[in-house]
Amino acid sequence: MENVFFQDPWWLILIKVVALFVILLLWTIFNVWYERRLVGKMQHRLGPIMNGPFGLGQALADGAKLIAKEDFRPKHADKWIFTLAPVLTGVAAFTAWTVIPFGGEVTMFGVQTRLQVTDLPVAAIFVLAVASIGIYGIVLAGWAGNSTYSFLGSIRSTAQMISYEISMGLSMVAVFIMANTMSTAQIVESQRETILFRVPFTELSFDPGISGWYALLLFPSFVIYAISMVGETNRAPFDLPECESELVSGYLTEYSGFRYAMFFLAEYINMATVSAVCTTLFLGGYLAPWPLNLIPFLNNPWLGPVWFMIKVQLLISVFVWLRGTLPRLRYDQFMNLGWKVLIEVSLIWVILVALFPQYTIGLAVALVAVLYFIFGEKSKVIDKPELSEGKMETPFDPFAGGYPVPPLPGQVLPEFAGVVAGKGESADDDVQDGKDS
Repeated sequence: MENVFFQDPWWLILIKVVALFVILLLWTIFNVWYERRLVGKMQHRLGPIMNGPFGLGQALADGAKLIAKEDFRPKHADKWIFTLAPVLTGVAAFTAWTVIPFGGEVTMFGVQTRLQVTDLPVAAIFVLAVASIGIYGIVLAGWAGNSTYSFLGSIRSTAQMISYEISMGLSMVAVFIMANTMSTAQIVESQRETILFRVPFTELSFDPGISGWYALLLFPSFVIYAISMVGETNRAPFDLPECESELVSGYLTEYSGFRYAMFFLAEYINMATVSAVCTTLFLGGYLAPWPLNLIPFLNNPWLGPVWFMIKVQLLISVFVWLRGTLPRLRYDQFMNLGWKVLIEVSLIWVILVALFPQYTIGLAVALVAVLYFIFGEKSKVIDKPELSEGKMETPFDPFAGGYPVPPLPGQVLPEFAGVVAGKGESADDDVQDGKDS
């Protein structure tokens, strides 16, 4: 399979590269419009509707505005690195797509080829490496801006990259073990096989005819990757490097014009990139979903890009859904999730897959049950200090520091303190008794 790529003539490779570049640009414009419309529906408003049919021209107009806008640079910023950072991020965003398979083997202009620019024996690792280079663009942007907010955003981005790339890489290891390859094209083809359900520690097995997508066979890896890819792309609720409530705009604070547009473009391409990698590794890539894969017409290689883009768009919809529904996590919660949960669970799961690769579904169910028992039960327990008989343990004044603050668990506002403490009457009752007397 891999020999097909290196037999392509130069003009066919050029056609693939140009087509990929155009597809990514148009897809990004569509995703900007798509996110604004979908969030608008979630919040019971219209979103962009004025420019172009269905408001599709709004994203194009915003891009043209950024290109034509005057580009400022802080006086004491590092001139070369300040300009290099967005270019580095943008180039990395496009480069990662060169090893993503859009479709299977086809005949194009009389040449047998695949709907993919190229493939490598370590293509999946290549995507991780290129994504890391893109993060360096964010780090350099924060440092070069000569701003406290930008610098703090770059530090957060560094910690975020280290934390969540480990869990992301470990989630991919289980796929490599099952597919016995790191080639993206071969990983997709390995998911054509049907799932053979086996009962652990018995000889019982049955074949229901369902495609062997690794999202089902390696469900814990799929969940870990899905969480990690949100953190890797700085998207809500993990958008801590650019959170406007604390850092104005983080590493983007000093950017404007075309350089800002490069970061904006790279963010949406990266969102599509991690979704495409998730589709390739876990959702069968360009393969038709079950039971549509049982229809010969729908298994046409030229329909591969259609299935692939539908799957990627559904994953992008999850990004938008998270942004429209979840609040931003605190930084300590974000770090604890990466270092104390995802990495440990990934290591345990990789060991189980390596030891018992034929029983992954049963092991996945057992692991999910254990994690629910450990973390689910803890989340139900809320520590509330008990009040002593007759009075509160500590007096609570919501205006003690000059600003109103809510009570902690076990603390009661003054007007209700009497009832909770067992006095039988509240402050309002005391006022009423005074009026009666």
